[in-house]
Amino acid sequence: MMILRERVSPEISEFLRYLASHPEAETSLPTLSELSRELGISVAGLREQLEVARALGLVDVRPRTGTKRLAYSFAPAVKQSLAYALALNQSYFEKYSELRIHIETAYWDEAVTLLTEDDKSELQNIITHAFDKLRGNPAQVPHEEHRKLHLLIYCRLNNPFVAGLLEAYWEAYEAVGLNMYAGGMDYLEEVWGYHKTMVESICNGNYAAGRKALVTHIDLFAHRPS
Repeated sequence: MMILRERVSPEISEFLRYLASHPEAETSLPTLSELSRELGISVAGLREQLEVARALGLVDVRPRTGTKRLAYSFAPAVKQSLAYALALNQSYFEKYSELRIHIETAYWDEAVTLLTEDDKSELQNIITHAFDKLRGNPAQVPHEEHRKLHLLIYCRLNNPFVAGLLEAYWEAYEAVGLNMYAGGMDYLEEVWGYHKTMVESICNGNYAAGRKALVTHIDLFAHRPS
């Protein structure tokens, strides 16, 4: 005997439900007073729901052009929550870092097979710029290149949740000051040597070697010098 279960709708606000169900919201939304009448809630209550939507990166609100729905991104919600966690205790970064490691290693094979030739060329350019910084006078920490390289590798997954989690990691990385971390030139040269191996492996199709370099360089970061 088949048992029918009642479908449970996600608990979201009236405004978010309206936003999700009206395609025209990508162009513009009615005024707050018009929405208030349509949804049957007060303007004050609607304004609160609108602020939540804006904090979650779901809408763009501008004085002259009005309000419109944005393309969905998971990143703003994760960044907000993670920033709060770090304000409570910066040790949460290590926990989140563990999550990021599992995400990158789990999605490696799928991600690298989706990269285009232009993506691969850009990865090679990032490696070149990073070593230019490391070997410059004065030497610089190539943090921008570090972030770009890792995000670019996973950019073709077409998964907003993976993208959001990884973007939030790099925001937290900067928030805890690791973008300014040097650890000595020998350490940085070794880290970027693994990055170079990762990119070379992606470009020549030896994805297993690239994944091995990814795992090794992450372990190197975990045991970085003080």
